[in-house]
Amino acid sequence: MVSLQTPVCEFGRAAPDFNLPGVDGRHWSREQCMGEKGLLVMFICNHCPYVKAVLDRIVRDAADLKLLGVNCVAIMSNDPTDYPEDSFANMRMVAEHNRFPFPYLLDESQGVAKAYGAVCTPDFFGYNAAGELQYRGRLDASRKDAAPADARRELFEAMRQVAETGCGPDEQVPSMGCSIKWID
Repeated sequence: MVSLQTPVCEFGRAAPDFNLPGVDGRHWSREQCMGEKGLLVMFICNHCPYVKAVLDRIVRDAADLKLLGVNCVAIMSNDPTDYPEDSFANMRMVAEHNRFPFPYLLDESQGVAKAYGAVCTPDFFGYNAAGELQYRGRLDASRKDAAPADARRELFEAMRQVAETGCGPDEQVPSMGCSIKWID
């Protein structure tokens, strides 16, 4: 497992479009996922210890962001060949077990991850209502283990600011996680 940090936020970069199959049996586009006040695109997977450590917080924050008009979508771009836990069938089970309040999509070609510049799981891309990148940071101070329950909700606070002002915070701490498992 290779641990990586995300690059600095490219403020204003347009959200690439996508059309991917979801574990709910539908195909989803960026436009269908967009909320009235913005969209949080999350690259996650099932096997990553960084994702597992914060999955309950991701679900909590996604539900709270929806109340602010910010929708969320999770995309799994790993090659499941060496990580069968990341298979589509297991994606469906993880989404059901954790009651994901957002679509969970498969990027089998990995083209969407490449278009976004995703490098690790979790990797968060927060967009305003105009589809402009405003946040590329971490969820909170968690790493392979969850931070204390009272840890500052950095991603939630940033996306609340995006919902209210259209702009993300100037100061952002990069996310850290397992490298995306690229197809050879």
